[in-house]
Amino acid sequence: MKVHVFIPCFIDQLYPGVGINMVKVLRKAGCEVIYNPAQTCCGQPAFNAGFWGEAKEVCTKFIADFEGAEYIVTPSASCTGFVKNYFKSLFENSAYQQPAKKTSEKIHEFSSFLVNVLGVENLGASFSAKATYHDSCAALRECNIKDEPRKLLQQVEGLELVEMNDTGTCCGFGGTFAVKFEPISIAMGEQKSRNAADTGAQYIISTDMSCLMHLDGYMRNQQMNLQVLHLADVLASGWE
Repeated sequence: MKVHVFIPCFIDQLYPGVGINMVKVLRKAGCEVIYNPAQTCCGQPAFNAGFWGEAKEVCTKFIADFEGAEYIVTPSASCTGFVKNYFKSLFENSAYQQPAKKTSEKIHEFSSFLVNVLGVENLGASFSAKATYHDSCAALRECNIKDEPRKLLQQVEGLELVEMNDTGTCCGFGGTFAVKFEPISIAMGEQKSRNAADTGAQYIISTDMSCLMHLDGYMRNQQMNLQVLHLADVLASGWE
């Protein structure tokens, strides 16, 4: 199976290892991975900020960059949710209406693709630690992803997965929300971090590095003994 990968802006610039590990896991799962170096952004930041005209330009390029793809896989439920749920309405009654619809149907979040498309749950990973899982808003509410990451993590040898209280509550990041409403964002990050710490876990794992970046910033500031890991990093452990 040929799979085109989309690497989100912040993964490319801040956490490239997540993208590299996703590719390793996809290859281990039997996929031929294709990366288009011309790719840039999915358009979500501009769209969420209200700049729909500028967002359309970026989204048009995204459609062109992945025109020949059968499957687009990305390590971000946030980007997946935007392309899947908003491309069609953004290009409604335009020449790009059908291409946008096709693109929205091609994109898959990493864990959902492994479990629901490939039918793979055990990647032979091993990671000796106690961890808790954070449900990002985008994964839970925009992509209907909840069980898929847990199914994958339950197959990781040595990993003890414990649930935190209010796991579906927002971490407080929300992109520009964290900048515009900093006190509220910090308070939400504190609540999520405390709930995670109460489990006794060493790691917080999620499908969204944007959430983890926010939580990591808070926990470092508070000198909490908790680390963050993307799901791809865990699934790539123990067999490389």
